[in-house]
Amino acid sequence: MNNSNVIDLQQPDEIVDPLTDLLRTGAKDLISKAVELELQELLSQYSDLIVNGKQAVIRSGYLPERKIQPRMGAVEVKIHKVRDRSGHNVSSLIPN
Repeated sequence: MNNSNVIDLQQPDEIVDPLTDLLRTGAKDLISKAVELELQELLSQYSDLIVNGKQAVIRSGYLPERKIQPRMGAVEVKIHKVRDRSGHNVSSLIPN
């Protein structure tokens, strides 16, 4: 006996018109490019740091995708993981 009068409402992320979809795609691309440039700058700052004959600060895959909430709705982006073999505290690109 399941007499529920609860109606699922669409969340703003589920409502997609062509313009919003275009804006989200553009925002995702722009954020991805900005994160990539920031990673390149971070790696270049530590390019001279060598441990056991290897570069100490390197790319190391990706963190789980996370949603960033611009005005037009949530955008999922991949954030690079950075591995530091030197013991220095290299901060992540985007705070948790």
